[in-house]
Amino acid sequence: MVVWERAQPPTRPTPTPLSREGIVRAAIALADADGLDAVSLRKVAAALDAGPMRLYGYLATKAELLDLMVDEVYGEMIAPPRPPAGNWRDALRDTASRVREAALRHEWFADLLGGRPRLGPHALEHTEMLLAALRADPGFGDIDTVMSAVRTANAYVFGALRSEVTERRAERATGLDERQWQQANGPYLVRVLATGRYPVLSEFVHDGTNLAPGVAFADGLDQVLDGIAVRLAR
Repeated sequence: MVVWERAQPPTRPTPTPLSREGIVRAAIALADADGLDAVSLRKVAAALDAGPMRLYGYLATKAELLDLMVDEVYGEMIAPPRPPAGNWRDALRDTASRVREAALRHEWFADLLGGRPRLGPHALEHTEMLLAALRADPGFGDIDTVMSAVRTANAYVFGALRSEVTERRAERATGLDERQWQQANGPYLVRVLATGRYPVLSEFVHDGTNLAPGVAFADGLDQVLDGIAVRLAR
């Protein structure tokens, strides 16, 4: 039986009462502070001042714990509710914005995006809301067209967020933000570009616009949505 359908043990009057919700909150706090490597049943139990074996009454494996953590974050995306999206582009933009906000609050969440569909109640509700918004738009003739658009948008969003989170982690690991990193590596890059072997890259370095992360994310998403719109118009 999957964890979503498995009942919790009855509450016991112990010095440290447990619940599945409390276990998940403790695990998220550990992951927010130190990443997914800091999450184990033993460490979560220690954070709750409980014996590790007690946790097995609420979940069977670390994989189940990660599923519960991910679903808790999906719950953050659907509450508080926002005004309904006006059209399919608005719906995909709003969803992408929610996912990005969640990933920047919980960087570990970006590591768990993608793969097999998430089947927790919050994840299912999140998916249903998005699919329903696109399915109601007359531009989408059938459910396969809806799913194709969602997969395409998700592929961009998940990849862009992993890149953004990786950059944030690099800043913390090196102590250098993006501008400081550029200054430290600038002299080397100037020498390399001066060889003339990389003319287009040189044009980008000298003349390209360095967009802020949020702006770059929105710009890339708009390019993806433009491509979906062209396909729908065929």
